[in-house]
Amino acid sequence: MSSGVGLERIEVIDADRAQARSLLGLGGERADHTDHGDRRPLRQVMRDHHVGWYVVLALGLLGLADTLQGYAFGVMAPEIARTLGISRGELATLNAAKTLATAALTIPLVMTVQRTPRRALVSVVAAFVWAVFALMTAFVTTLAGLAAVLIVDGATSGACGTMHMPLLADSYPPRARVRVLAWYSGLGAAGNIIAPLAVAGLSTWAGLTWRGVFLFTGAFTLVVAVVALWLRDPGFGHWDTEQLREAQGGDAPARPDRDDEPRLGFSEIAQRLLMVPSIRRQLAGFMVLGVMAVPLGTFITFLLDERWGVGPGGRGLLAALQAAVALVTLAAFGRVGERMLHRDPSAVVRLASVFIVVSTAATALAAVSPVFGLVIVLLVVGTAGFAMLSPALAALQMSLVPAEMRPHAIALGGLATGFGGLTGSLYLSGIDRRFGVAGAIVALAIPGFIAALIVRSCARTLESDIDRMVTDVIEEARVRTARASGATLPLLSVRGVDAKYGDVQVLFDVDVTVDEGEVVALLGTNGSGKSTLLKVVSGLLLPSAGSVRLSGADVTFVSAERRVGMGITQIPGGHAVFGPLTVVENLMAYADTLDLGSRSAPEIERCFELFPALADRRNQPASTLSGGEQQMLALAKAAILRPRLLLIDELSLGLAPAVVGELLDRVGDLRGAGSTIVLVEQSVNLALSVCERAYVLERGSVRFSGLGSDLLRRDDLLRAVFLGDHE
Repeated sequence: MSSGVGLERIEVIDADRAQARSLLGLGGERADHTDHGDRRPLRQVMRDHHVGWYVVLALGLLGLADTLQGYAFGVMAPEIARTLGISRGELATLNAAKTLATAALTIPLVMTVQRTPRRALVSVVAAFVWAVFALMTAFVTTLAGLAAVLIVDGATSGACGTMHMPLLADSYPPRARVRVLAWYSGLGAAGNIIAPLAVAGLSTWAGLTWRGVFLFTGAFTLVVAVVALWLRDPGFGHWDTEQLREAQGGDAPARPDRDDEPRLGFSEIAQRLLMVPSIRRQLAGFMVLGVMAVPLGTFITFLLDERWGVGPGGRGLLAALQAAVALVTLAAFGRVGERMLHRDPSAVVRLASVFIVVSTAATALAAVSPVFGLVIVLLVVGTAGFAMLSPALAALQMSLVPAEMRPHAIALGGLATGFGGLTGSLYLSGIDRRFGVAGAIVALAIPGFIAALIVRSCARTLESDIDRMVTDVIEEARVRTARASGATLPLLSVRGVDAKYGDVQVLFDVDVTVDEGEVVALLGTNGSGKSTLLKVVSGLLLPSAGSVRLSGADVTFVSAERRVGMGITQIPGGHAVFGPLTVVENLMAYADTLDLGSRSAPEIERCFELFPALADRRNQPASTLSGGEQQMLALAKAAILRPRLLLIDELSLGLAPAVVGELLDRVGDLRGAGSTIVLVEQSVNLALSVCERAYVLERGSVRFSGLGSDLLRRDDLLRAVFLGDHE
């Protein structure tokens, strides 16, 4: 009988979920609504938790320096274009390429911090690098030179987007998170005031050309990088983990040093994030929003220059006014957004969609307005709406994914925005040539309104996605506590698994536990979900919800290839051999999987001793073997891997009883060699002849779990499931 540790853990998670959401500063229908957010001033929250302002100020200054560089390019774009002899469309495409490079090259940055928390170090080093390239911008003479400098500058400045907000989330308690992010965005808005004023002053009153402006921005960035040298990374989930551990009453280390604990690679983490419906919707929204937002600044600059004759100084003053209004709205949004996040996170999504609609409409109207004063008002309103998107959506991202995956989520968002921006630049270049700059800006309203609808749709899935993230975090805390106390965990624990093929859901909230050394039967008729469950366990299919653990280690999103190395092997039903290859070549293919080298030959001979019928046919193609011999070869291939967990799908399919009996004897030998076995079967009697326990699946749900002897006494269940006696 299974120890039942996994099932007991699930019951505790259900009881503690609401408390955990409240501790993490998350609202919704499951949260504890005894309060409506932390109403204390931010400085008091920081003082009570013994954190200071240095982190948010240092990161804010780094963001300000990056903003200064971006504004220098944006405001001086017409002068740069005239000097280098390039068109508006080329300049907009170049700006989009910079945005795409910023997003694409954040991947190696994120990979450097996904195992070890060194986000502060990456942020500071990137600041020094982009200071150098900001200085180099002053000396370019060709389009190719400008492209090279801006792309490299964009790649290094990507550290702002991917590192800063996750670092802030781990440096400050959850109840202060929205306000801290708003402060950070506010410093960016302040930079948007300082940057255009500086550009206006340098270009108009100091008489500097655009080259002199870039020399100034590079020097300023260098100074800020020195100020940020004292930044330190507090570790992944510093505040989230600490609060959950205290709530669970455990004393296990936050990140135990275990060699067998799998660490996900970038692609595996990306797959993990893309399985979250709200993240998928956000990324789609970012991509469509990028079509509008990335080229928008360039086209607005040309609108002011060509239609209204506004020079660099005037454009700089307008940008400063826009940033000042954005700063005021951010100051107001910080506390309000934090309360909304605590009461109802979906309300934050709906508000963000309103920001997009207002900003899109205001900007489109500004392009066609015949009154210059109204143009200014509309552009200011549009900027204010976009400014509030960053802290709103960033706070939601922090709440939807585990702490160590937050930089990855932001990197994926940047990639989506970059691809959208490149598409938008190409799209607008054609419209610009035919309808002019005003027509191009008006055309941006279409992707803007579509993006608002996509972002708003996140509200439908947000509650369940937050619930899932909280459950996963608590489960991880409970597993670590159990390990620290010396408790025995199941070899396999499947918790709350849902699985789909496209839009068709096959598994529904499946729980299965298998202890070390057991042989467990997985029973059910065709289409009940047995093979799908094996695919989830072996990594061939990712679940849309739930977790898979091997001896407590979370392998839910570990790739199928890596799971083989961890000891999980599956024998697929009916297609388990390579027909054109000989018996020996089949075995060698599996030996090469584990890179056995010189040990391959002894392991193959061991398999022939276990399956003597195969020894005489070692040089025959597998396709010439009988059905029973092919199944023996499948078992032999699995044996060469010495699996901890062996998943066998439909071993007896189409075979004579005598052959099946011999195969079951070999299954017993594999168990004796140390393998734990899950056996999928349609025949109840056959499966229970070798299995102590059984699970019965019907229409993707567990209908029965327990001893085989208990199942045999359940005539009602056997008739209903296997004879189709449904009422």
